[in-house]
This record gives sequence, structure tokens and C-alpha cells, in this order.
Amino acid sequence: MEGFARWVVRRRKLVLVLAVVLLVPSVLGALATRINYDILTYLPPELDSMIGETYLEEDFKTASTAMITVEHMTPSAVTGLKKQISAVQGVSTVLDAVDLLDAGMPADMLPEALQKFFYGANDATLMIVKFDGTSASKETMAAVRQIKGILGEAQFIGGMSAILEDTKALVNQEMPLYILCAVGCSLLVLFLSLEETVVPLIFMLGIAFPIVYNFGTNIFLGQISYITQALATVLQLGVTMDFSIFLLHRYEEEKQRLCAAKGEPAGPQQAEQAMVKAICNTASSIAGSSLTTIAGFLAMCTMSLTLGSDIGIVMAKGVALGVVCTVTILPALILTFRKAVTKHRHRTFIPKLGRTARFVTKRYAAILAVFVLLLVPFGAAQSKTGVYYTLFDSLPQDMTGIVGTNRLKEDLSMTTTHFIMVDDSLPGAQMKAMSHELAQVDGVTQVLSYEQFVGGGIPDEMLPQEVSGIFHAGGHRMILANSSYESGTQQQNEQLEQLNAIVKRYDPQGVISGEGAMTKDLIEVADVDFRNVNVTSVLAVFLIVALVFRSASIPVLLVAAIESAITINMGIPYFTGTTLPFVASIVVGTIQLGATVDYAILITTRFREELNRGSATREAMRIAVEQSSQSILTSGLTFFAATASVALVSRMELIRSLCLLISRGALISMAVILLVLPAMLILAAPVIRKTTYHWLSKKECSR
Repeated sequence: MEGFARWVVRRRKLVLVLAVVLLVPSVLGALATRINYDILTYLPPELDSMIGETYLEEDFKTASTAMITVEHMTPSAVTGLKKQISAVQGVSTVLDAVDLLDAGMPADMLPEALQKFFYGANDATLMIVKFDGTSASKETMAAVRQIKGILGEAQFIGGMSAILEDTKALVNQEMPLYILCAVGCSLLVLFLSLEETVVPLIFMLGIAFPIVYNFGTNIFLGQISYITQALATVLQLGVTMDFSIFLLHRYEEEKQRLCAAKGEPAGPQQAEQAMVKAICNTASSIAGSSLTTIAGFLAMCTMSLTLGSDIGIVMAKGVALGVVCTVTILPALILTFRKAVTKHRHRTFIPKLGRTARFVTKRYAAILAVFVLLLVPFGAAQSKTGVYYTLFDSLPQDMTGIVGTNRLKEDLSMTTTHFIMVDDSLPGAQMKAMSHELAQVDGVTQVLSYEQFVGGGIPDEMLPQEVSGIFHAGGHRMILANSSYESGTQQQNEQLEQLNAIVKRYDPQGVISGEGAMTKDLIEVADVDFRNVNVTSVLAVFLIVALVFRSASIPVLLVAAIESAITINMGIPYFTGTTLPFVASIVVGTIQLGATVDYAILITTRFREELNRGSATREAMRIAVEQSSQSILTSGLTFFAATASVALVSRMELIRSLCLLISRGALISMAVILLVLPAMLILAAPVIRKTTYHWLSKKECSR
């Protein structure tokens, strides 16, 4: 390691040149990476709801559909609006009741169910818009945007395509604000906690490199979700800032030791020597903490919901790049701007916690007792926190797509629409019988099928292709069932189970798709994923910590401390009456474990270091807490500031909730590691000595 450190220090100009050159392909890669705004597409493809989506997309060409509600308009005005929408690039078909009347039949021959489908309260008329591309494609997004520009005050567009376009617009609008707030608040914390005025700017410059590299290398993934896009910069900044702070504090410490030993102020030679020793001495803690963080993120790849892999791979990759840049680019930057760093200094406002260190080492038994008692109610509350699964609930309710979707509910009783697809060979009599049974299920307001057209007196050959193609295509027949229940509710999930039982009785291969069915599958998948990810992340972190310290007891203590902090964090929403998005319990626990276990590794490493210098157990811990406190406080507060600022400015409930939980988790973990973990290590010191290989070995990186 020392040879590598010396090479970085001596070849720092070359390091910086290479770093800048690599930015070019990274920026190009970032711009070329597709962003996916549809969370439901991350469901496992073997689910019935996803199989149904494939049928809708490939056979019926209706996977990408919008519903337009028009109020208080004359038939001629509706026809004119329809022509305008039909001319929009990316729109394949616009269908309304007029298409049926043009088939040569009088209006009173239109079956009652169809009249109810196309006409509603407030003199509302329904238009169905089908797009050429998928719901989240660029072509569909552009078409929806153009349609929004065409519609007037009494005309509303709803459905998934409209909502996804709203989501894209909001994310693109807020992303620069997220970055600005995260960087600004992080800089503020760094200015308050570091003596060197220039160093916060150097830190941000140093972290900018791995962030750009990370986004650039996402091109190899093909696409990333909008959640990953929104969180990646903030999380990477907060997580990898730890490494920068640890390196800087060790660099200053080593420089002071060299100056004290030689009795002269630090010059260029002493600075280089100090940096070599800082890289060397920090390597083990950075390696250990980064591996645990990476493992925590990669644990998300075990999720059936591939959104986990999306976030996990991007963040794990970001941490790995952050480590590489911390031991290469950051030392080069610090030494390059050494004169500016040493020249401009100011008072710090985050001191070493000397009193806290003495209190912890004296009152460690009482601290543990109080903590255990505090943990009990939060542990009970964690399992009772409310969770929501619907996309609608996470978006501002004044968005165009949300307003339009609510109009569908109010005017046409289309709260949720189920798309039921069965084999084309099913006889017409059975189709009618099945449709009748489906209509009897509680909460089903309307059932539409091909047989209602031909059974309503309309000859088959008189139906336009646009109409027949809705219900009959690709070897399948489709039935539309409107529900009065909201997606993700217990009522709708029970309704779907009844509908599915009916469909499977007539056609074992029949499937139900649509937002309701996909949300139900999302709930079931998320429940399993939560258990799998938690177990995997804990085991992965446990094994890595065990290998780093070569200990059977230390990983138990460190993981227990962080998991206790997570329990407190996830229990708080119950007491505040807050409902969380479904991904929160999966993502936040993993992020908090991976991102803050490095604080625990740092303080444990320093504890062992002081023991090996001959200090007694309590004294060694007092020094470890005092000397590590600045780094932990600075890192934790920076992480808190970056994520909390995003939570304050974001209008997206999903992003706001995740950032709030992560920021609060950083503070709780920081407090637990500075107060509770030292008490645990002191109490377990005899066990640690017996269960850790060479715990008191003096083999360390050369000083």
C-alpha cells in the first residue's frame, strides 16, 4: 500500500490529468443513459399482471393509453378536438362514442353499458387515446406533452401515460435543485467543521469526479429509474464524503506528528510524507467501510422487484468509484492546492467531544441500560407503521395527469380499470357468462366485452377495426372491468382475487393486468423483498466486518448497534402518524446500514489502535471517541444536510420521504455510534480479546 501511496503523491499531476480526461466519456455516457419513470415495469416478468402487460403492448397495442375527459362540449367541438389529437405525432388511434355511431347505427342502439362507458356526469364525454410507443417512451412522453398543450380548461387527460409524463417533468425540474441544495448545505457543514477554508471546495471537486464517472458508466446498464437518478448524487455525496473526511483528518494528524518529531513547521516534503502515511493508515478503515457499504447496496440485487438492482448496482458502483478517487484524486488535489489550504484557516464549530468521551467511558453500563429500554417501544412501533404502494400518492395532487385521473373517477366512475385477457378460442356463450359473473363482484361498476357489441344488435362486420381491435387481437379476447376501489387497498386486492378466480375457472391461462393488478403484485413482491434484503444485507455486512477484524464478536456488536439505530428510525413514523412509501422499509434500512457502519468501523479501529499503544480499555475508548468524534460528526452532519435539504425542497412525496428517513437515520446512527457502541465495546472487551485473532497485535501500517 505504501508503494501505491508514494506513486500517487509523486505523480499527482498525471493523476489529475487522467481524471479530467475521463470526464469526457463519462458525460457522454450520462447523457445517453435512458431514465425509466414507470416503477411498475420493474416487476418480475413471470407474474400474470406483467404477462398481461405484454399482451396489451404486443397484441392489443394498448399498453400505452391515455383517457381524455371532455366536459360541456358540443359533438362538433368534440370531433374537432379529436382531429387535433389524432394529428399529434406518436398517437395511433383516438376512439370515442362517435366511432360507433359512424358505423351506421342510430344512437339509441348503443348498448347501455357502452353509453355509461363513454358518457358520464357533468355532460362528460370520454376519448381513448392509444400511442405508438410504450407508456414511458420518449415518443409517448412527447405526444402527451403536446396533447396537454391542445386541451382547454374543461378538458382533462388522465391515465398512466399522463402521470408518467408529469413525473418526468417534475424530476427534470427538481433535479438541479436537489444537487444545488445538497452541495450548498454540505459545504456549509464542512465550512463549520473544518479549519481549512479551501478544503470544502476541494472535497466537492474531488467528489464531483466519482459522481460524474458513476452516471457515465450507467450507460452499460441501459437505463436507470428516476428514483435512482434523483437519489444517486445526494447519496453518493453523503456516503463517500466520509472517506474524504477520514483521509483529511488523518493527513493533518500525521503532519502534526512529523512536525513535532522534527521540531519544524510543515514544508512540501513533510506534507508529502504525511499524505503517504495518511493514505496508508486510512486504507484499512476506508476499505472495510466501503466494502460494507457496497455489500449493503448489492444486497438490494436480491429483490424480485428489479428496482432494487437498479438502485443497488448504481450506488455500489458509486461507492467503489468514490474509494478509488479518495486515494488518488483527492490527495492529488490537496497537495496541489497545499499553499491555499494552509494559508486560509478559520475557527471550527464542531470540536472534539472530550467531555462526551469521558462521560461514555464512565457511565457505559447506565447508557446501555437506558438504550435497551428506549429500544423496546420503537421495535414494537416499527411493524405498525403504515405503508402506501400507489404512484398517485407520491405525486403532487395538482399535476395535470393526477387531476385528469381524478376526473375519470368523478365523471365516469373509472377509479381503476382491470384488463382481463383470455384465449380467443373461448366460446361466446362462456364469454357472456364470465362477463356476467365478473359484473357481480363487489366494487365492479362496469364490465365491457366484445360480446356486448354484437349482442347489442350491432353486426360484427359493421364494427370499425378500431373498435373490434380493442377487444379482439393476437389470439386473445379482452374484457374491461371498471372498479370503484383504489389501487393498493385491501378492498381492491380482495376484489382482484375474486376476479382472478372467475377468470381461471373459464380459462386457466387467463390473466388480469392494469394498475390495480400490478400494484397488488407489487405489494406481495415487496413484502418478500423486505425480508430477503434485510437478511442478505445484515449477513453480508456481518461477514465483511468479521473478515476485516478477523473477529466473531465485533461484527455482532457493530451490526447490532446500527440495526438498533435503524429500528428507532423506522419506528418514529408510527408515533408521528406518517405513512411511508413501500420502498422505504427496503431501501432505507439497507442504505442506513451500509452508509453508517463505517462510523462504527472507524471508532473500533481507533479503539484497537490505542489498545495496541498500551492504553487501558476505558482510556483507549476515551481516546478513540475523542479523536474520531470530529470525523464522525462532520461526516454524519454532512450526510444529514445533503439529504435533509432535498427532503425540504422536493414536491415528490416518495423522494421527500426517503430523504427524510435517510437524513434522520444518519443522525440516529451517529448518536448510537458515539454513545452506545463505545459502551458495548467496553463491556464486551474480554469477549473481543478471546474471539478476535491478533486483536492486540502490533502489526500496523508503518507510521
